[in-house]
Amino acid sequence: MAAGTLVSRLTGFVRSLVITAALGTAILGDAYTVAYTLPTMMYILTVGGGLNSVFVPQLVRAMKSDEDGGEAYANRLLTLVMVTLGVIVAIAVLAAPLLVRLMSGTIAGDEPANSVAVAFARYCLPTIFFMGLHVVLGQILNARGKFGAMMWTPVLNNIVMIATFGSFVWVYGTAGESRMRVETIPPEGMRLLGIGTLLGLVVQALAMIPYLRETGFRFRPRFDWKGHGLGRTVKLAKWTVLFVLANQAGAVVVTQLATAAGKASGREGTGFTAYSNAQLIWGMPQAIITVSVMAAVLPRISRSAQDNDPGAVRDEISRGLRTSAVAIVPVAFAFLALGLPISTLLFAGADVDAARGMGFILMAFGLGLIPYSVQYVVLRGFHAYEDTRTPFCNTVVVAAVNGAASALCYYLLPSHWAVVGMAASYGLAYAVGLGFAWSRLRDRLGGDLDGPRVLRTYARLCLASAPAAIAAGAAAYALTQSLGDSALGSLRALAGGGAVLLGVFTVAAKCLRVEELNAMVAVVKGRLG
Repeated sequence: MAAGTLVSRLTGFVRSLVITAALGTAILGDAYTVAYTLPTMMYILTVGGGLNSVFVPQLVRAMKSDEDGGEAYANRLLTLVMVTLGVIVAIAVLAAPLLVRLMSGTIAGDEPANSVAVAFARYCLPTIFFMGLHVVLGQILNARGKFGAMMWTPVLNNIVMIATFGSFVWVYGTAGESRMRVETIPPEGMRLLGIGTLLGLVVQALAMIPYLRETGFRFRPRFDWKGHGLGRTVKLAKWTVLFVLANQAGAVVVTQLATAAGKASGREGTGFTAYSNAQLIWGMPQAIITVSVMAAVLPRISRSAQDNDPGAVRDEISRGLRTSAVAIVPVAFAFLALGLPISTLLFAGADVDAARGMGFILMAFGLGLIPYSVQYVVLRGFHAYEDTRTPFCNTVVVAAVNGAASALCYYLLPSHWAVVGMAASYGLAYAVGLGFAWSRLRDRLGGDLDGPRVLRTYARLCLASAPAAIAAGAAAYALTQSLGDSALGSLRALAGGGAVLLGVFTVAAKCLRVEELNAMVAVVKGRLG
């Protein structure tokens, strides 16, 4: 599962690089990004939240209690979801112009950009059906003890999209070479990209079928939905759906503001595409480190919660926080210090100013990784107690702060710095949300969340990371000044700055006696023999 997640993230990142090379980070790239984001948002807003949080336990219950091992229940659920998603797709495709306007009034107000975004959206929106199909098939597999397929099949989607956008670049050249704009992109080029985007999700979903057949599951449409427990399942998803609504409301506000700022600045790397690309890089450590740590810790938290042992829940959450912090804290400071060479290296195929713009956005995201990661761990405590209401309230707080702070950045900062401010606002919002979630969980566990020990660990790691980041940033800046910000110069600056950061951090952390670092080094040495 971890290997599949890692490969999926890495190929997804390559996919974003190829998309950026093909379409750039100006209004054309924003138009595609808005269209590509719409299906995910629509899916999550409608059925995604409930499917991801509620239906697996219900499938497991049906497998245990039903005479047929839950196969009829799974077929009813799959049939219901397919019919629901089919109706949603039909409505969404017809309403594509309205949805584009909802996501970005700036793009909708520009006729060429709106035309391109709506055309892309009509190719992308049918992927809602295949997203839902993939999730339900994957959860049926999970309930039967088969976990790998759901993690690995997204790699196929990424490969198809990389091939699609690579073909576009091969025919038309990169965005910088072809000067491709919303006014000049040819219809056959849009068809290639639209069909390739749709095909990727089709392949991802259908690739699950052989794995299902191995478990003995056969799909047979079942329309006898009434009286078989599906209504209860839908009711259980209520707070999760509201959680998703709040989260996506905040995302819509940022999308509107970021696309408007990008157009107003007239510069590459200052709009929504740049924001999305920087956020993708920034989120990778969270997905690889914190999520992996909590995948191991969460079952123990859940068992302790079921045993009504708040002390054990506290200890496991503390362990998850301190273990993930050893990597997350220095990585957050690394983004702050080395955001520019990271972006100018990874987006070397894009315009230099665009790559630098994404670098500044990545730097602004940087330190926000710490509260973002901590809140992820803390919310697992509520999930262990089957409390979905508190995470919803927490998301309302985060979305409200993020939206308000992003709006202030848009109106108060110069347009080419507005999205940088929005990236910093994201971390600020999670810091505020963390305060809310921490106090609620502390009360839930009887006023004790091992706060002093956790705080000491994070304080020591920050004290070790700060001088390391200063030294690394200075080294990277000096190397960039002498070698330039070409791909080779950026690689050398990143390697030099990274080596300085790692060396200074390791020495400082040992001087500060960060015991969790010693534990991690011991694990790594053990893995390496």
